[in-house]
Amino acid sequence: MPVTLRSGEPKLPEAIAFDCYDTLFLNSHDGWKSSFQDIIDAQNVPLDKDEFWTRWRKYEVNFRKIRTDLGRPYNSPPFKSYRQAWTECFQQVFDDIEFDGDANLAGDRAALHMTDRPIFPETVEALNMLKGRVKLGVFSNADDEGVRPLLDNAGLEFDFVGSSQSAQVYKPALAAFEYLYKGLDTEPSKIWYVGDKLLDDVLGGYRSGATTVWINRNEEPVDREPEPDIEITDLRELSGILEHIGG
Repeated sequence: MPVTLRSGEPKLPEAIAFDCYDTLFLNSHDGWKSSFQDIIDAQNVPLDKDEFWTRWRKYEVNFRKIRTDLGRPYNSPPFKSYRQAWTECFQQVFDDIEFDGDANLAGDRAALHMTDRPIFPETVEALNMLKGRVKLGVFSNADDEGVRPLLDNAGLEFDFVGSSQSAQVYKPALAAFEYLYKGLDTEPSKIWYVGDKLLDDVLGGYRSGATTVWINRNEEPVDREPEPDIEITDLRELSGILEHIGG
């Protein structure tokens, strides 16, 4: 699938910022289930990994739905880190099955999981192709204890790294992107924001005034508005777009 420019030719950016999980690194359900098996083995949880994941995921998805009120940000509940929210989800599952498990220990394993995700094959090359041409940033819905070691262990360097935990707010809330732009010391109209989620990344980036880039590796259809300004299937395509519009 070729690069798609949905809003005409974009302006050259001063900075390009990225989501982390499922944009720079794979964060698959199979990977999560492997960590759930570790929790089962450590605590003798009376569930198989698929049922454990399904039960936990129900609560985790609900947390994602209620954590941010986009229409009335002041109405959003108090911020919770992923570690706290995930631990509470484990406790709810243990309560449901009447199992005397250690939710804190399970939450520890889930948090550790985020520090060791497989990097996409093109990530390092793509970032090296951009380095020195634009500022590079990251903002991820993540805890610092997960995203920062992940980036450091992969040897990835950025001008600014932000997280929902450091900003105390989750994408697609406007405040999350404002935190990123302040960290990069760059106006939103001069930033491209690259992510894999149409809600968190494309909607959030659009509302904040950035040029939105959707990394769509599986060539899925656009099923919500706004459409991304740019659609790519490989991060290395960013460099080619810069060369094209820069002459």
